[in-house]
Amino acid sequence: MAHAAGNQWRHLLTRKLAAATATVCLGEAIHALNTFIVNTAMPSVVVELGGVGLISWASTVYLVAAIVGGAAAGYLKHRIGARPALAGAAATFAAGTLCASVADSMTIVLIGRTLQGAGDGVIAAACYALVAELFPAQLVPKVFGLLAIIWAVAAFGGPVVAGVLTESVSWRAAFLVNIPLILAFAALVAAVVPRKAAGGQASLPLARLSGIATGIMLVAVAGLMTSPVHMMIVLAGAAAILIRVFVADRASPHRLFPSDAFSPRSTVGAALWVALLMPLAQACSPVYLPLLLQHLWGYGPTVAGAFAAITALAWSGAALVVAMLRGAALPQSMIRLGPVMVAAGLAGAAIAVPQGLHALLALCQIIIGAGFGVSWAFLSQAVMTHARPGESDAASGLVPTAQAAGYAIGAAVSGLVAQSAGLSNALDPPVLARASFWIFGTGAALATAAVAFSYAVRLRAAPVSVS
Repeated sequence: MAHAAGNQWRHLLTRKLAAATATVCLGEAIHALNTFIVNTAMPSVVVELGGVGLISWASTVYLVAAIVGGAAAGYLKHRIGARPALAGAAATFAAGTLCASVADSMTIVLIGRTLQGAGDGVIAAACYALVAELFPAQLVPKVFGLLAIIWAVAAFGGPVVAGVLTESVSWRAAFLVNIPLILAFAALVAAVVPRKAAGGQASLPLARLSGIATGIMLVAVAGLMTSPVHMMIVLAGAAAILIRVFVADRASPHRLFPSDAFSPRSTVGAALWVALLMPLAQACSPVYLPLLLQHLWGYGPTVAGAFAAITALAWSGAALVVAMLRGAALPQSMIRLGPVMVAAGLAGAAIAVPQGLHALLALCQIIIGAGFGVSWAFLSQAVMTHARPGESDAASGLVPTAQAAGYAIGAAVSGLVAQSAGLSNALDPPVLARASFWIFGTGAALATAAVAFSYAVRLRAAPVSVS
């Protein structure tokens, strides 16, 4: 149950809330810093180990595992308690980090990324549930604003640290930066998170979790196929499996997802579509932008990683600004504005990258990040506050899971587009230029679907407050 508190930033650091604030922030820091470290180091990884064609898979397997971990987080929290669940997730993440850092092939890297994703999925979903559970409603936007600061620090420090270590030592050293952070998180979890479990007897829904993983992995497999007919068959199979998972979940007495998940007729369902489609559209950038900037524009890993992090900095800045604004109509308008900005930014990037327009690309990165920043806290709280009775935990935890699913599917889709555009280990500049246009152009087209769903997110008469 959330503690009573005021609605100022300083109230997040009161005696009753400081420990919860530190736990949530450190959990977010693990995800954020790892994201920027891996995005910066991965081009060097695939070049050294000979796996340029698998660069999108490094994101896909991580995010598929994160989706499964996030979907299972609610079950684990109720069955064994939040503390053991988070401690186990931290150990899994650490094992994956060590595995990737000593890899001598892309296969081992992918195994390590899978373990990282499984641990991070549980951590992210559990931390979102803690926000809804431990903080009063009037402080929730402030919590998301604080998490935006974490992203800003990671966006600035992650690429710099990873770039310097990659250039001066090795990409392996960059991966190992995660270890002290995950150990600190595990210590904090042991000190402040309760062990209490609800004692539920339901078994883990392995069939549905496996279906989710299989469906998204099939999208990635389709990206490796050269035959359009075979590609369409595999994509159709992936869609059928994912639809079947949601049908089965709605019929189950022990659901992984809220009962109106992804229903366009409900606020929760429409908001989850936006939370899925915005990352799906933008996923092309973290996967391919560092590679394109290094091999098309001639940047080093540090500069390319820092340039790619502009999006996160803009996200953080915009989130902090809207967290200080007031207005009854603000949440609704920001939820609609965000996807429009993402679509516009990706369309601009489709022009800027192949043409070498540095200033335009920087502007587009800012627009994309600001689009997420102005809308994400309102989307998240809309899902939390409009969930049906008894489904708050499932709905809250599904936000980061939908986000991870969007990035996973988006990484697979961008890999499919890149493969179709001829991108290969050769990394020829003309091919890179052509592929970049289609990669970012496809992302812009996908973002327009998020725009449409944003208009179906209808908040109650007393909307989310950001005061």
